[in-house]
Amino acid sequence: MADRRLQVFHTVARLLSFTKAAETLHMTQPAVTFQIRQLEEYFNTRLFDRTHNRISLTAAGERVYEYAERIIALYSEMDSRVRELTGDVSGILIIGASTTIAEYMLPSLLGEFKEKHPGINIRLKVSNSVGIVHMVEDNSVDVGIVESPIANKNLVVEVCWRDKLVFICPPQHPLAKKPKITVDDLQGLPFVVREEGSGTRDFINEYLAKNNMQLHDLNVNLEVGNPEAVKSAVEAGLGVSIVSQATVVKELKLGTLAVRPLEPQLERPFSIVFQRQKFRLRAMDEFMDFAHEHCEKRSAQ
Repeated sequence: MADRRLQVFHTVARLLSFTKAAETLHMTQPAVTFQIRQLEEYFNTRLFDRTHNRISLTAAGERVYEYAERIIALYSEMDSRVRELTGDVSGILIIGASTTIAEYMLPSLLGEFKEKHPGINIRLKVSNSVGIVHMVEDNSVDVGIVESPIANKNLVVEVCWRDKLVFICPPQHPLAKKPKITVDDLQGLPFVVREEGSGTRDFINEYLAKNNMQLHDLNVNLEVGNPEAVKSAVEAGLGVSIVSQATVVKELKLGTLAVRPLEPQLERPFSIVFQRQKFRLRAMDEFMDFAHEHCEKRSAQ
């Protein structure tokens, strides 16, 4: 509802990129440029400095950005308050989720949520945990769901689900016959690991450290960017790994991987994270309440 030029300006100023703003707003870059030019003509001054393919806010741009933040927040609050009175739950909700959660946990949750709230349009952004936290911090998403610890005290973190991590190897591997796997069993074995910034990698690092071991003590044979790549590499005999138990349901049924519990056990929280000072839209409240209920039911099962 807010002035379209102001919305476009606010997005460009927040991301400091016309290209990223166009992607976020689902617009073409020329259309974004046109909206900014219109606003600059209205104020009769430049709002951005453009040098060497980089942009920055001018003094006037900084002032407009301050007011744009407040105006857009007030529009959102007004919209939400009126919808509370009418009982209407609709609008756009942008959710960010780390790779494991987006691929294995969210599909069923979002399917049930959309069935209950068809008026809410969901946009999902997927990255590793570090990337999602950055999106929450810079307001690219309304709410994030991640699997790694969060240090930023300006963010609210609500644990939704506890996930168990397990050891995986090819079915013919010698360790496939062991009832439980310890860190000592991992020494010297080719190991497949997730990329830097992955929540899974962070928890494996912490787990190893608690058991007097470091990741560099393992024979890291391959580093990949998502759970499917980890499983495929292990199935191909490129090493062993540690993954979320939720990611290997299909492989267990097909018998393409052997899955063994760790000793001691390794669990981690899946957490909902959002800005502490952010005005919570009705759609956001409904989603978080639904997510907590969904996780409680899953835990009971």
